[in-house]
Formats: sequence, structure tokens, C-alpha cells
Amino acid sequence: MTSRRVRAGGLAVLAMAGLLSCGRPALAASELLLLLQPQAPAGAGPGSPEAPAVPQQPPGPAAETPAAPADPGAEPPQAAELPLVPPALETHASGFPFIFSDARLEAAKFAEVPGWDEDRHDLAFKPFATSCRQILRARSAPRAAQPIWFALREICPRALDLPSPVSRAAAKAFFEAEFRPARIAKMTDPAGFLTGYYEPEVQAARERSAEYGVAFLARPGDLANGRGATSGGFDARGGAGRWVAGRFLPYFDRGEIEAGALDGRGLEIAWVRDPVDVLFTQIQGSARLRFADGSTLRIGYAAHNGHRYVPVGRVLVERGIATREQMSMDFIRTWMGQNPEAARDVRWQNRSYVFFRVKSELGTEDGPIGGQGVSITDWRSIAIDRNVHAYGTPVFIDSMLPTGSSESGEPFRRLMIAQDTGSAIVGPARGDLFLGTGSEAGSTAGRIRHRADWYVLLPAPLSPEAANVPVPLPRPAR
Repeated sequence: MTSRRVRAGGLAVLAMAGLLSCGRPALAASELLLLLQPQAPAGAGPGSPEAPAVPQQPPGPAAETPAAPADPGAEPPQAAELPLVPPALETHASGFPFIFSDARLEAAKFAEVPGWDEDRHDLAFKPFATSCRQILRARSAPRAAQPIWFALREICPRALDLPSPVSRAAAKAFFEAEFRPARIAKMTDPAGFLTGYYEPEVQAARERSAEYGVAFLARPGDLANGRGATSGGFDARGGAGRWVAGRFLPYFDRGEIEAGALDGRGLEIAWVRDPVDVLFTQIQGSARLRFADGSTLRIGYAAHNGHRYVPVGRVLVERGIATREQMSMDFIRTWMGQNPEAARDVRWQNRSYVFFRVKSELGTEDGPIGGQGVSITDWRSIAIDRNVHAYGTPVFIDSMLPTGSSESGEPFRRLMIAQDTGSAIVGPARGDLFLGTGSEAGSTAGRIRHRADWYVLLPAPLSPEAANVPVPLPRPAR
């Protein structure tokens, strides 16, 4: 099939006009097809009151202050579940469906995807099957990428019907039968971008002592989400705060909490030696705590205080303490260990604070729970922008990453499954690779800030070839 490029977004109109007016060859004009984002259906789009858009960072409470409920103990009404009815699918003349905003898509074949044949597809199939079970259990559709999600619901039963464990050849055949690759990127940048994350393993104590004096905290009872609710699941998209004498105020920030604003409430889950351990766990969203008797405890994200996240690495660069090239998690930990007083001020520039809960449902061998609500897998789970992609979507990554001893990096070409998200993960080709548990995984994760080619695997019924749309004829020569 002829390769065809498609762009989404209003700026594409200007791009097309520019290309035509400057007399580009006719063939190029016919291959560059433009795609405008359709209007979101009323009540279901990201901009509707029931589906607030996820900002890059959670807004402060002042940005969205809910009205005080008449009964302080009453919960405001929750958004209604979306029906399990696939939306009417609009398809561009090129054959690409209208799914991704601010994205450029280019149809490809599996034979054209670098490293596709050499990958271990069976290792990606297992997390894909895990995502499938979650998709099939869902009682409502996600608010983004609904055509993909509904198509996955059709594919998933066939995945779960395969004999387990699935062989490498069978897994490869399955993905090639059910999906079609399409290179995806932002309209303004032809390459995607990757970072890495991990699950810290932290030495901890169950009781406070002179050595262990910094606590992981559970969600406080007075922390309300952006809708004003103080119980139930915590939705980070609406900010957070607390009710004081009928007024919704910003919640305590990091500096206030570290200075003792929440002391005496019994929120302590466990104690560690170093506040950097708490900070890094808050950045990663989960941790495996190991106690002196050899036992472990898994903790994960429960809520945050609603303040904007500020990377401490950025603060160090802005203050001239490090260059961008020097910056890594290893550098931050070493510098903070050598400069405890200055480190406290740097930490407090990040007013965001994450609270945790005990993840008793996880076994020793399980990975942490990702945004989809399933245990994620080392080197096969990727965090994506859930305003763009549906959980469970397979994504093939082609990059050079510092995953070994080579300074230039090694080829990283493997199939990943979208199972997690993060507030800093924004855009159609922006991802965070989950690299496992412990300090070695953390060291590798801290070195990854690299560009990458992304191939999203579109369900076959959504591929351009399924639309059976002829390639536009070349423009006649002038």
C-alpha cells in the first residue's frame, strides 16, 4: 500500500496552503493529506463539564474552586457513566479515522517497522492480555480514543482464546492479523520522546526512630478533590484543596507538610531515613518498602495536594548547580545527600505532594499498579497520554537508549503496551517506559530522555486499507 501521511489539526490547513503555493511537485501534494479534528459530541468530549481535560500538571485549587455543598458531608453528584455504544466513526478521505488530535499519522507495513521481526512478541502479549481483561470488565468507555478502545473490545476475546502461554510465533501472528502499524508523531515534531520510570525499593521501618524519621503519608481526611469531595476515588484532573469555614482553600504544600502541618493525624504508613526517598517515590508513584525482618510492603499513589509539580532537576539547572547534560536521578540524589539544607529549599520549590496507600492486593512478583488499574510489566509497559491513547493500545518503539554499558546507547526496538499515564506525559508520541524495581532500574530510568520513533498499532478495521479509499490522483502539472 502506498505510504500516506495524514495530519490532524487546524494548522494543517495553513501547511497545505503553503505547500501548494510554493509549487511543490504534484506527487508530494497528493501524498500529503490533511485531517481536521471533528467536533466532540456534546456531553462526551474532553471539554464537557463531566469530562474535564487533563492538564499537563494539575491546576491549583484557585484555578477551579467548586461551590461549597449545602451539606458539608454530602458528596456532589458524580459524572454519569458513558454508554458502551461505539461512537459513529468519521474517516478522512485518506482512510485514516478521526481519532488523534494534534497528530501526524503515516501508514506503514510490519515489514517496514525496524526491529519488528526480531522482537519477542510473546513478552508483549502477556501484558496485552492483562489489559484485555480490564477492557472487557469495564462498564463505561474512556473519554479519549474511543474508536480504538471499542475495537480492542472486539479483538480482546480472540486474544484470550489463544492457548497459554502463547508462543513467540503465535503472538507475532496475532498482532499482525489484528493490527496495522502507523507511525505517529506530533504535528510540530517528527520524532517522539521517551523517559523512563521505575519502582523504588526503599529500606523502611514500621516505627519512627532517630534513624528513621521521614514518613510516607496516607491521604488526609480533609483533602478534597476539585469537585469538593473528600471521599471516594481521587481524580487528579480537577485539582484539590480543603474546606475551611465554608471556603475551599489550597491544600498544604510540600514545605508546610514537611514542617509538620499534618503531624498527629496518624497518617504515617512507614518511615524512611531520607526525604529524598519520599520525593523519588512520589515522582515514580509507587515503591516496594523493605523492612529489617525481610518483609516487604507495597505502596502506590492515593492522591495529591493539587499543587503544580515542579521538577527539582529543573530547579538545579536554573540555579546553576548542574547542567542539563549532568542532570539525572543519580546526580540529584548525590547532590541532595551532600547538601541537606540547600536540598530542602530545592525540594520545597516543588509544592506538589503525593499521598500513598498500601497495595495489599499485589503479590511479590507483581509489578506496581498502573493507570489502567492492572499490574504493569518491566520493559513492556509504557505510560502514555490518556487524553490521546486508549489503555491497552500496542505501541512499537524504535530508539537508541542507554540501557547498557555503551555510551552511545543500544537499539531499543520492542512492542510496548499502554498501561499507565502521568501528568507530564502529554502528546501522541510521548511516553514513559517502566523499567522494573530497584536501584539498577532507577539508574537506567534516570538516564533516559531520548527521541524515538513511535508506531501505534491500529486495530485492522480502523486502518486506511480497511477504508478501501483510493489514493488521490496526482495533481496535473501546471
